[in-house]
Amino acid sequence: MSDIAITFAIVIAVVVLFVWNRIPVAVVAVGTSIALYLTGVLDAGQAIAGLGDPVVIFIASLFVVTAGLESAGVTAWAGQVAVRTAGGSRLRLMALLMLMAAVFTAAMGFIATVAALVPVAVVAATRLGLPTSQVLMPLAFAASTSAVLTLTGSPVNVLMANAVGDAGLPELGFFEFSLAGLPLLAGAVVILLVLGPRVLPHRNGADMPADFRDHAKTLIEQYRLPDGLHRLRVRPGSPYVGRTRRELDLSRYPGIALVALEMTAKDEGQQRAIMADDVLLLRGEAASAAQLATDMQLAFCDSGSADSSAALFNRESGLAEVIIPPRSELIGRTVFPGMTTRDGNLIVVALQRGGDEPGPGATTLQAGDLLLLQGTWTALERRLGDPQLLVVDAPELVRRHAVALGPGAAPAIIIFGVLVALLATGAVPTFIAGAACACAMVIAGVLNAPQAYRGIDWNSVLLIGGMIPLSTAMTETGAAQLLADWLVALVGQSNPLLLLAALFVLTATLGQLISNTATALIVVPIALAVALETGISVRAVVMSITVAAACSFFTPVATPPNLMVMGPGGYRFGDYWKLGLPLTVWFFVVAVFWVPIVWRL
Repeated sequence: MSDIAITFAIVIAVVVLFVWNRIPVAVVAVGTSIALYLTGVLDAGQAIAGLGDPVVIFIASLFVVTAGLESAGVTAWAGQVAVRTAGGSRLRLMALLMLMAAVFTAAMGFIATVAALVPVAVVAATRLGLPTSQVLMPLAFAASTSAVLTLTGSPVNVLMANAVGDAGLPELGFFEFSLAGLPLLAGAVVILLVLGPRVLPHRNGADMPADFRDHAKTLIEQYRLPDGLHRLRVRPGSPYVGRTRRELDLSRYPGIALVALEMTAKDEGQQRAIMADDVLLLRGEAASAAQLATDMQLAFCDSGSADSSAALFNRESGLAEVIIPPRSELIGRTVFPGMTTRDGNLIVVALQRGGDEPGPGATTLQAGDLLLLQGTWTALERRLGDPQLLVVDAPELVRRHAVALGPGAAPAIIIFGVLVALLATGAVPTFIAGAACACAMVIAGVLNAPQAYRGIDWNSVLLIGGMIPLSTAMTETGAAQLLADWLVALVGQSNPLLLLAALFVLTATLGQLISNTATALIVVPIALAVALETGISVRAVVMSITVAAACSFFTPVATPPNLMVMGPGGYRFGDYWKLGLPLTVWFFVVAVFWVPIVWRL
């Protein structure tokens, strides 16, 4: 059996396994590389080259950059803006996400756009009560469509611009692609908004993030913190001015416990000396609180639930609920509300046993006891990794989804802006830009190394890296060339529109199996030769192929964005074509009938 026949057989087997959906897609992809080596189609170096491909490095880097934006609360902020703007309307939410996708794609390409907007879309969908499957595929398809807006929208556009230059003509301009991209995007948005809700499934991804928007309020109500909660402002002459939180002695006031300290200046950490106008959040009897206020020159403030939530849960500090597990070394220890850890960074706000509070005094811990702790996010994330405690909701996860624009937001936004600038200008190769900005996220302290590793979707990385060798095999063996030659010979050269239609079918078909960049490299030389021989406009042929190369909607492996949304959207292999088919028809209309009007044949 020839290498071409073996390659076609492997392609068919891969498609069947993807459709069957019983074997993880990453396993199928890696198995594809192994099969190409074992059958002798590729050598060992070619079979594993996909894992080190610049595209794979770039995508892995984007996951880290996106994790940094999410960790810093940037995506939570964007999600909140999207929810506020959308109200309760899926239509407005999708329109907003598609607008964001178009703007971002025009600046930095569709892969980076989808990587950045997927967390935003998931947060917004969760808060509106929408299945993520109704949101994420339209987002990915809108980004792929928007790739035709500018030169930097996709690597294919750069290849097309160079192809026109190689033909001795002026290269395509930066915004010349928009002449085809704008009508393409307008029609695609209508299709996605109208048909999306009807043909897309109603599912969520296997690992859906919890909705933590009311996390602080829920905990405050569960532990009944508003009962006996008092906010006391420190007057300029108070004896507490100049002391740290650990130095506050409340032993003379029975039943009073310090819950939190609201500082007017929050850049010096929780050990900063107390200043005038700082607020003490106390819990206990009103009479004892009044006596404390009189003795220590404190003034009562409003103690509404909103103020309590803001004091306990904000950009700098938060709440965490922990359980004392069986066999924990903490069993038998004594704790009480207001107690702090040795370093003073965490405070025991409340304790519950069997749904009830043991009382304001000291309590000996038992298995199953619930503790509500408050402190800085850094302290919570560092201290609650102790195996002697079971954390109900990881502080890192809560902070990512509930705290908008956290402490690391400024460097995260700056790094992301640098990435956009590097991608827009092409100052360095894309994978260098991505890797440098991913490293910058760690160096700037937005993420630590373990968080960066966890931020990478290794399933997508392995799947893309495993499928790249199949693209190599299609090119190296001549399988793709054979298919292209056969199709062009079948159509002939007599009718220009028929030629454009044939090239569209060829390009769009190959684009479902191999990357659109590889597809463009295969089809462009044939299309240019035919255009020069028949006198058809080179620019028209090239733009038609550009539109066709962006039409990769039938399978999750057609483009990286399709893969990126597969897991969080809960999609299956057979879900894509239902929305992809009407989009493909519209792309065909633009490529075959609109393009010749703008760029005369």
